[in-house]
Amino acid sequence: MKLLTPDLYVESIFHLNLQRLKDKNIKGLIIDIDNTLVGWDVKYASEETKQWLLNLKKEGFQVCLVSNNTEDRVVTFNEELKLQAIHRAVKPRRGAFRKAMNMMNTNVKNTAIIGDQLFTDVLGGNRMGIYTILVIPIVSKEFWWTEFVRKIERHVLKRVVPERQGD
Repeated sequence: MKLLTPDLYVESIFHLNLQRLKDKNIKGLIIDIDNTLVGWDVKYASEETKQWLLNLKKEGFQVCLVSNNTEDRVVTFNEELKLQAIHRAVKPRRGAFRKAMNMMNTNVKNTAIIGDQLFTDVLGGNRMGIYTILVIPIVSKEFWWTEFVRKIERHVLKRVVPERQGD
């Protein structure tokens, strides 16, 4: 169960205390796209999300979008943002995490992942030994396979994270 336990559980990216991450010496953020930044069926980030992402750079963070989705999806989402990005990441496998840290010039001690899924984002991040941040999925209607996995996730979440941590 330890591998499925996030270091931090927040309602959304907007509830994340960036100073707290700086205090933990976090310099690089690996960020999932679907249901973390936007609904899985939404092509582009909202203005609020764009500003949040661009502010990360102003705050001194390196950013890499890491998604299990297709190249077309990631490239389309990233058109305006022009962030470093990895598609078909195959999370929770470690390869994309290593690649993202190489792209950001960070390491396991100063990198965090922000994502909405226990079995991809949190499990992958914990397997790498990086700081893991779980957010509540933006939308509840999802791809059929993800909906199935979410049912299992809900049971696991009750055991590993009894309640959301406030910031």
